[in-house]
Amino acid sequence: MAAKKAASKKSAKKTARKPNAAFMKAMQPSAALAKIVGDKPLPRTEVVKKLWQYVKRNNLQDKKEKRNINADEQLREVFGGKRTVSMFEMTKLVNDNLS
Repeated sequence: MAAKKAASKKSAKKTARKPNAAFMKAMQPSAALAKIVGDKPLPRTEVVKKLWQYVKRNNLQDKKEKRNINADEQLREVFGGKRTVSMFEMTKLVNDNLS
């Protein structure tokens, strides 16, 4: 009986999420970031998605600490010269490379 109540509560609270317009606005990547994601304006969400594809494709995610990214030469330009960046810090550094 308790499981039935919990299930009905969950479905009652579901509402459609609206995407934040600020995240969906196409932004121009810097020259350093354009080497990785392309030089066309993209929404911030797409830029982060393409960065993660690049990280996975080049095995740049730290083996022990999965939250860290070990930058190669191209990413180091985007990350302001840092060799290792946390995934949370990455989003801030990416924002600095968008205009």
